[in-house]
Amino acid sequence: MSSDEAVEETNGDSFGKVKQRFKDPSQKVVQTKEIMSKKAVQTKEMLSKQAIKIAKQAEEHERFINKVTHLLGVLGFGGCCFLLGARPQDIHYVYCLFFVTFVPLRWIYYRFKKWHYYLLDFCYYANTIFLVDLLLYPKNEKLFMVCFSFAEGPLAWAIIVWRCSLVFNSVDKIVSVLIHLLPGLVFFTIRWWNPETFAAMHPEGTSQRASWPYVEDKTYLLTWLFLVPLGAYTLWQVLYFLIVNVLRRQRLLKDPEVMTSYRELSKKAQKANNLWWRLSSLLGDQNRMFMYITLQAIFTVATMSLTVPIFLSYELHVLFQILKVSAAVWNGGSFLLEVMPKQVVLKEKKKAEMQPAQTPHD
Repeated sequence: MSSDEAVEETNGDSFGKVKQRFKDPSQKVVQTKEIMSKKAVQTKEMLSKQAIKIAKQAEEHERFINKVTHLLGVLGFGGCCFLLGARPQDIHYVYCLFFVTFVPLRWIYYRFKKWHYYLLDFCYYANTIFLVDLLLYPKNEKLFMVCFSFAEGPLAWAIIVWRCSLVFNSVDKIVSVLIHLLPGLVFFTIRWWNPETFAAMHPEGTSQRASWPYVEDKTYLLTWLFLVPLGAYTLWQVLYFLIVNVLRRQRLLKDPEVMTSYRELSKKAQKANNLWWRLSSLLGDQNRMFMYITLQAIFTVATMSLTVPIFLSYELHVLFQILKVSAAVWNGGSFLLEVMPKQVVLKEKKKAEMQPAQTPHD
């Protein structure tokens, strides 16, 4: 073998070793990814099995759990009413504690039930803004008015239009009602009952003002109670459409069990063949989503426009609080007397069908 051939062979071996060195880490990375993906799948399966096990155990003790929930629900609602009368300036702390506690728990439960896209609805978007206002910018007058418009506009009227039911033995229904009801009560107390608000109404060393915030300029009210909140709502609608109908479209098409607000409302409206179903078909079945967005926008504009007179009148605002609570209680009574008995019958039928048929003895 010549010296040139020996050099070439040596260089070839060196190049092969360097190539192998680069290949080994890449193989390790691939192997690590495979191991991690397997562990992730195993963990997901284990959590899914545990969740199903917990759900089955909850069903076995459903009556006892409902009794405990009813007890805690009544005591909690009574405690909120007491606090609303005794220390109205502290009611926003109860709301913040409720939101940061129950909404994450609801996400876990909804994720298991494939309902987690509900948490992209406008009510959660608005409640997040409320939390930012109350905890970070409590003295920002303009942000307060935007939150007031959300709370006493679309969220408040949703209790009446979408029939939110105050049922004390159902955690899910209690949370649904409080998400729509509590914000309005919080901003009602800030508007009319909070001592700091009274101090702003009659500041020392200045002429007496009739109300708070400054409402002498009607253009100012229209801007921050209607136009700016409407812009914030439009931003939410665009983001919701992009996430649900563009980014997650294939995921929703693959799994029809994954629920969104549009799917649920469409299913209920089609079954009942009610006014909403007929209105959504005005432009044909292929444009039902567009009609749904349009109807929701009309509802939002109409309810936000009503927040201006509510903001200016204490008497009207009090009557509106009574109307909201009465609607939630009435819907709860209707649910208990009309809907729940049918659900119990269906559950008993399912249990009877699942039990193995007993063979007769001689």
